[in-house]
Amino acid sequence: MFGLFGKGKKDNQALIQPSGDRMTVKAGDNLLKAGLSAGLSWPHDCRVGSCGSCKCRLIKGKVKELSDFAYVLDGEELQSGMILACQSLLKSDVEVEVQLNPSDHDAAVVSTTPGVLESTRMLTHDIMELKVSLDKPLREQGDHYMAGQYADISFPGISHPRAYSFATAPENDKRNELTFFIRKVPNGELTGWLFEQDRTGSPVTVSGPYGSFWLREGDGPVVCIAGGSGMSSIKALLEHAANVGCERDVIYLFGARTQADLYCLDEMHALESRWNSGRSLRFVPVLSEEPDGSDWPGLRGMVTEHIVNQLKDWTSAQAYLCGPPPMIDAAMDVLRKQGISDQDIHFDKFLDASTIPGGRH
Repeated sequence: MFGLFGKGKKDNQALIQPSGDRMTVKAGDNLLKAGLSAGLSWPHDCRVGSCGSCKCRLIKGKVKELSDFAYVLDGEELQSGMILACQSLLKSDVEVEVQLNPSDHDAAVVSTTPGVLESTRMLTHDIMELKVSLDKPLREQGDHYMAGQYADISFPGISHPRAYSFATAPENDKRNELTFFIRKVPNGELTGWLFEQDRTGSPVTVSGPYGSFWLREGDGPVVCIAGGSGMSSIKALLEHAANVGCERDVIYLFGARTQADLYCLDEMHALESRWNSGRSLRFVPVLSEEPDGSDWPGLRGMVTEHIVNQLKDWTSAQAYLCGPPPMIDAAMDVLRKQGISDQDIHFDKFLDASTIPGGRH
C-alpha cells in the first residue's frame, strides 16, 4: 500500500479514495479537521457528530470514536464500515472512501483571522445582528465564503468558539466585513455576555468558512424552510441567487412564534420584487403562537404543516432547511413523503449544547 501504513509515528497518514489524496493527520486532530486543513472539499455541516454529512467508509486502519457513531449512522452503515470523520481520531494510518465535493466550489479552504466587533443591532427581542470587521478577508482570492456557509466566532474570555452562519451574500458585504444573526440562548455563556451590554469594539477571531450548505445546480423549484435565526443562511443563499439571476421558482416558508418575532421583512420583499422576471420568489411567514383575534392575515400553526400545499408537482424540487433540529426533522419527514430524495434535501441544523449528541459544546 505505497508504504503508507508505517508504525511508530506520532502523526498518522490518511489515504483518501477515490481521489487518491494523501494527508497527514496530526496527533489530536480529527479526520475532518485534517481534511479541511489540507484543502480537501470534504462534505460537512455541523462538525460535532450530529448531521452525518462528513461520513466516510473506513477501508483500512483504526480510529478512536469521540462520540458514539450510532447517534447518526444506522445499523447498515455501521456494518459497512462507515464512520464520522469529525468524530474520528486516528489510532493508525488509515485508508478511507469519501465522495468529495466538486473542487470548483473551493469550499474547504479555511483560515483564521482576527478582527473587531464593529456594530450590533437588535432585530427582535432575542435575535441580534452582529457586524464584524476583519483584519483581512477569510480568502484573498475569489469569494471569501459561499452563501449558506458558516464560521466559528471566538471572543476573549468565552470558553469555546461558537458557530454562526453568514447572514448576507458574500458580494453584499465588504470583503473584510461579515454579518451574523445570533439568537439569545437561555443560560448561554456567549449570548448572555453579548446581550448584557454593548460589546462594540470587542476583539474577535473568526475561523472559516465551514459547511456544505449552498444552492445546488438544478432547474426545478426550490423550497426553503427556516425558523428563528435560521433566517441568516436562507437570506444569504437567496440574496446570492438573486444577484446571479437565478432562473428558478422559490418558495420560502419562515416559521416564527408571533408577529414580534418576524424580521428582515423589508429585505425579503425586496428580493421578491427583484427576482428574475421569468420566475417567482414567494416569502411565506407562518406564526405558531400568534394570539387569536389579532390582525395577522397570514398563515398560522407550525411551519411544517404548510409544506404540502406549496407545490402541486414536487418532481425535480430541491429543499433547503435551516433552523432548530425538531423543525428540520419534521420538515424532512414531510418532504420525503412528497417524493423528495435525501440527496435533494439540504439542511443546516442550528445546535446549542442542549441539542448536540452527548451534550457536547
